[in-house]
Amino acid sequence: MLRRTFTASVFAMMAAMPAFADAISDAMADVQKYAGQKTVWDGPTTGPKAAEGKKIVVLAADMKNGGVLGVANGVQEAAAKIGWEVTVLDGAGSVQSRAGAFGQALALKPDGIIIDGFDAVEQQASLDQAKAAGIPMVSWHAGPVIGPDEKTGLFTNVSTDAMEVSAAAAKWAFADAGGKPGVVIFTDSTYAIAIAKADKIKETIEALGGTVLEYVDTPIAETSTRMPSLTTALLQKYGDKWTHALAINDIYFDFMGPALAAAGVAGDGAPKAVAAGDGSESAYQRIRSGQYQAVTVAEPLNLQGWQLVDELNRAVQGEAWSGYTSPLHVVTKANIDFDGGDKNIFDPGNGYRDEYAKIWGK
Repeated sequence: MLRRTFTASVFAMMAAMPAFADAISDAMADVQKYAGQKTVWDGPTTGPKAAEGKKIVVLAADMKNGGVLGVANGVQEAAAKIGWEVTVLDGAGSVQSRAGAFGQALALKPDGIIIDGFDAVEQQASLDQAKAAGIPMVSWHAGPVIGPDEKTGLFTNVSTDAMEVSAAAAKWAFADAGGKPGVVIFTDSTYAIAIAKADKIKETIEALGGTVLEYVDTPIAETSTRMPSLTTALLQKYGDKWTHALAINDIYFDFMGPALAAAGVAGDGAPKAVAAGDGSESAYQRIRSGQYQAVTVAEPLNLQGWQLVDELNRAVQGEAWSGYTSPLHVVTKANIDFDGGDKNIFDPGNGYRDEYAKIWGK
């Protein structure tokens, strides 16, 4: 009886193995769709010519955040091309500082405002004031929805598809762990989009049959002080069960490496860090050197800066938004050298600068 039961269980395992292998290969195939070079422009080719002499303000959530900084740099580059004057105000990582920066922006009476990397609902009172003053607003990562948002008064919110970003990060971890990942997810409930992304990571891992060991809500603005001790505590709690750390952006991993090194974890060892978003310069450096980050699902931050200027140009002239959703890119050590990787950014080689310049007549 024992032998028969054992034999039956072996056959059951063998029957299940192809499906298990298929799940891993399917997950990696989905990831590979986002890992290739981006050589073709799939954005707008028509739109209004440049509105002349505009003055705009960028309200940055926190210029220490690589994603926010990358977008701000792209806006300034695009503004120089279109011929606009830009003022960047740093929200310095706190709700109060962002409120103060918004007040400064309104006092400047700009022709347009770009919200760079914070939740629009957080500053709804200020958005209402800008809307009442007839100041058009566009945003990057101001909420979970891409495109116009009448409720907040945003002409459009620019982002890659955050759910695709999160699913790609989760699928890479699942495949890399041979279908048996033990995942800790890092997010920040201050931001609706951060919760939506983390929930999608959790949903994807669990749907594939992986394990979410813990879902950690810790403020992005406090990562420098919190992540070292959090990392040590999680290592002590989960040990070898913790195969992958997944976070909603790269900044969490800026402060994880030293704690892992102190615990004797190799730079390319577990837990492997996978970021669902941004593609900061420091993340590129970690991935290239194999030091405490394996993957970032990068956004084309500089391109998105150009898109924000283009969308604002449409807004100030009473045109509709472009409808464009920018591409995401799964960055690994194997593909890090193309599409801007040599400069430690995801900067698609699809000619977007020339395309926007043609639209603007510049």
